[in-house]
Amino acid sequence: MRRRSLLVLFTVCAMLAAEREPRADDGGPGGRRTRVVARVGPAAVTVGELEERIGRMPPFQRTSFGATADVVRHRFLNEVVVRELLLARGAEQQSLGDKPPAKFQIERAISASTVRATRALVGPATAISMEDVQRYYDEHRERFDTPERIQIWRILCKSREEAQSVLDAAKREPTPLAFEKLAREHSLDKATNLRAGNLGFLTADGNSREPGLRVEPSVVRAAQGVRDGTIVGEPVPEGDGFSVVWRRGTIAATKRTVGDVAAQIRDSIWKARVKSETDKLVASLRAAKLRGLDVTPLESLPIVAVGATDAN
Repeated sequence: MRRRSLLVLFTVCAMLAAEREPRADDGGPGGRRTRVVARVGPAAVTVGELEERIGRMPPFQRTSFGATADVVRHRFLNEVVVRELLLARGAEQQSLGDKPPAKFQIERAISASTVRATRALVGPATAISMEDVQRYYDEHRERFDTPERIQIWRILCKSREEAQSVLDAAKREPTPLAFEKLAREHSLDKATNLRAGNLGFLTADGNSREPGLRVEPSVVRAAQGVRDGTIVGEPVPEGDGFSVVWRRGTIAATKRTVGDVAAQIRDSIWKARVKSETDKLVASLRAAKLRGLDVTPLESLPIVAVGATDAN
């Protein structure tokens, strides 16, 4: 194998030397670019292919191969292109492409190349027009204009008397640890009583960003009447009960202009377009190539649950 590699490299060097000699058939770009500078097995490397690969390299990478164009050409051919072809030829001889690990990596590489080709088809995010950015901004205004949100801890009690008793205790020892203990012992809200009654950050209508968590707006209005870090002075009516409310902090309202978020919007539009093109490609390939899909055998496929141990 080593003697064969040396022979190939010797042949390449001889062909490169011949390449520097002017010939009569080099009159047109087509003739020059189609000339072969290296052969490894059935694979051939032309001047045009080598030129394109070197041209795609960023300047800083190109200079790492040498200080002159001649050195760059020789080193890139010998150290990159020929080496890749020799290794690929060796892989073919060992049938690595048919073995599961290599086959999986090849399929992943092809898949990744398809995704890159789709992205190239869509074009860069920077090419998205300002008109498209403005349209997206107008359609999703709530993402960029956010109202004030207040973080609230509250203990929901069944009666005013109980709420007043809890409020008095909270005022005597206004610490997170003491409030957490009171919430565990008294709060009717079992979704939050184990975390000090923390409702998260609420908007004026009582909505939280936590899924399914909402309180009556009266709770927020009561918190709006005091400063951050202050416990509301009276029990707050909430449904059939009364709440002890502690305002813990505030996130101020924000209003971002289209200029402020243009880059973010372009990225969102670009990702959506790439997904749309990818989905269309996958759908067309499924229709044209997928045959005989049968998921019944999956029922017999053993799957160990996360955290479970194998009995054997």
